[in-house]
Amino acid sequence: MNREYFIIFYVLLISSVCRAQNKQLLYDFVEVPQALMLNPGMETGYNWYAGIPGISGIYGQAGTSGLSIDDIFANDGLDINDKVRDRAVFGLGIRDNQSVTSQVEILSGGYRSKRRPEDFYSFGMYGEFDWINYWPRDLAILAYEGNANRIGERFDLSHLKTRGDVLNVFHFGINRKWNRKLTVGVRAKLYSSVLNYTSTNNDGYFLTQQGQNNILSNTLVANMRLRSSGLRALENAADVDASEITSTILGRGLLGGDLGLGMDFGFTYKLNPQTVITGSVLDLGFIYHYTDADNFSLEGRAVNEGVEIILPEALADPNADFWQQLVDEIEALIPFEEDTKSYVTFRPTKVYGSLKYSWGIPSNTGLQDCDCDVSATAAATRNIYRNSVGGQLFMVNRPRGPQAALTAFYDRRFGNFLALRTTYTLDKYSLTNFGLGLSLQAGPVNFYILADNLLAYQNLAAAHTASFQFGLNILSWDTN
Repeated sequence: MNREYFIIFYVLLISSVCRAQNKQLLYDFVEVPQALMLNPGMETGYNWYAGIPGISGIYGQAGTSGLSIDDIFANDGLDINDKVRDRAVFGLGIRDNQSVTSQVEILSGGYRSKRRPEDFYSFGMYGEFDWINYWPRDLAILAYEGNANRIGERFDLSHLKTRGDVLNVFHFGINRKWNRKLTVGVRAKLYSSVLNYTSTNNDGYFLTQQGQNNILSNTLVANMRLRSSGLRALENAADVDASEITSTILGRGLLGGDLGLGMDFGFTYKLNPQTVITGSVLDLGFIYHYTDADNFSLEGRAVNEGVEIILPEALADPNADFWQQLVDEIEALIPFEEDTKSYVTFRPTKVYGSLKYSWGIPSNTGLQDCDCDVSATAAATRNIYRNSVGGQLFMVNRPRGPQAALTAFYDRRFGNFLALRTTYTLDKYSLTNFGLGLSLQAGPVNFYILADNLLAYQNLAAAHTASFQFGLNILSWDTN
């Protein structure tokens, strides 16, 4: 495969499976129990709820900044090689990234304490996949063009930053209505890692310049490391059969893999009956990788001028392998090492905050604003206001620093059976991200579906971001 097709394949791969973990449509959407996962201090009006196993919460989100599939493969009359060069290799910067996140709830539930009705407990388990890759600009240029026409130019090895996780999360949370204004919550998490790889702290450079013995001299200074856990176990399972792969994944995901701990914190505070501020910090935690660690490193400095053949001395040994001598020389100067040392990774911590204003009490309810005590969570008052408008701020910690998004939203409620949410989000992936969410309550059955960047559905190949979420719950609103 020549280098042009290699670059095309790489661009297609990252653009087709590739966004940060923002769930702006779900955050503080109080009609949906899964919103508790984004703010353990959210106001809750449920007596209890139970998610339908496997389908209570299915979530997928992908994004790529700076490039879409359509940018490369659109039938626009331009040469594909020129588009790869101009829009991908040289068009993307080191802060452009491609990412994908997915979650599937396996178990989900919650209940209100009978002895302390101001307390609501939630619990469950979900599986998560999270991957992010930053565009390695200098390495892409080196792979595409080579170094022949770039004498004296340094290719920065620190451009390589990528990480991925597959894990199960077990959680238990407590939500307390502290008083009529303040609700707080905390959630403990136990992580069981199936697979992890990370290569984010790389450094060094590759440089070609005029040589002395030969025409050109190459200098490689490297301090690079790839850490992984779980890869060897999956490779060994793959050598057996598909059932062994499934068994390995389930075993590592059900507390048989690398373990870690984390916490979520959140609050809701009413400035007045119609104005509410919220905030949360999620996944403040770590995972200790020790069961199947497999690490690779490249560290050192080497300078060479290629294969040096000195005549007539070289003719004395006609069987000499000059290429192998070159490889041995470089490996001696920059050793490639492998070890099984344990290591720690920190979870991508997320922060949410919002300000919301509500208005419009239905005239036929007979309800009025009141200074109610902490037990006032009745079904009749859970959606007292028909309209809400506000803004949200989201941030997530990433290898090249925090990634942020800003969202404006409007909620409209129709009695206690239907709630709609519309959003407009600004982030590094899109400036035209409009989303729509729906929550439908039919007796004890709650169904919800959320999707963003709706304008992109006209041409998904040109989209830089997309996400969806849906689920089915059985729940009972509090009747205290």
